[in-house]
Amino acid sequence: MTDRITSKFERYSTAREVVAGKDLSGLTAIVTGAATGIGVETARALAEAGADVVIAARKPDLAAAAIADIEKTAKGRLSFEMLDLSDFASIRAFGERWGTRPLNILINNAAVMACPLDHTKDGLEMQIGTNHFGHFLLSVLLAPALVAGAKASGRTSRLVALSSIGHVRSDIRWDDPHFRNGDYDKWAAYGQAKTANALFAVGFNRRFKDQGVTANAVMPGGIMTPLQRHLPIEEQRAMGWLDENDQPVTGFKTTEQGASTSVWAAVGDELEGIGGLYLEDCAQAAPWSKDNPRAGVMPHALDPDSAERLWAMSVETTGVG
Repeated sequence: MTDRITSKFERYSTAREVVAGKDLSGLTAIVTGAATGIGVETARALAEAGADVVIAARKPDLAAAAIADIEKTAKGRLSFEMLDLSDFASIRAFGERWGTRPLNILINNAAVMACPLDHTKDGLEMQIGTNHFGHFLLSVLLAPALVAGAKASGRTSRLVALSSIGHVRSDIRWDDPHFRNGDYDKWAAYGQAKTANALFAVGFNRRFKDQGVTANAVMPGGIMTPLQRHLPIEEQRAMGWLDENDQPVTGFKTTEQGASTSVWAAVGDELEGIGGLYLEDCAQAAPWSKDNPRAGVMPHALDPDSAERLWAMSVETTGVG
């Protein structure tokens, strides 16, 4: 991939470094799940560069604490909006409250990882139901606002869909995405959901790039955050994530570093007008290989035919799109 898009930033760059020198005044961003983890640092970097940032989350107390902390250094305004991505009614209510107010950046950051078998309020397997279908519904409802944001600002609006190296674990289980047949595996479910996030960026970008909105998928890297809430420490040790002192092994990022690729996807000049990519370490990802199994992107996560098939499934599931 000699024509791979890169930047001056790298694996351990921070979100603040990515926005240094940028003026995002007058722009509005929504970051889902920004009450904890890398979402907080994503919101912080954007707000410090002048953007008005909406933290869309389901825990008001955590969001209030995050806002109070970010406001100490923010130039842009911060606000909270209730959003439960496992509940279509909550997502539709959010969309109705937002209306067509111009939106410039939508970062689909919230996620569930490796949870026991559970279901959303609409009966979908929890991981793909929240990580993909919830964000699909939200993004389609906010698409007119993103188009309006592009027209108002004179610059491309951007959607950022957080994926993961976990996508290598599973393509979409087309015949049984919700594990109705009783063969639930939490890591296969997570892998499928992260593949869906990447394919969604491909499908969304195809539909809206000519209206001034691009979409890219992001692999943030390995970061210790509340995302691991469902993983016993014994399992994290067995997976090689923790050392003998139960500290993250070399290669894990801080939350500030983990937010950098999301922020680059949202503001990087190198990506102006460019979408449908899978990004990691502030660059376009190289193809996955057995020689470097913890990086890169598998073909099934960027396949345009699969993206269309998933879009059709998502329209049927959510009733929009």
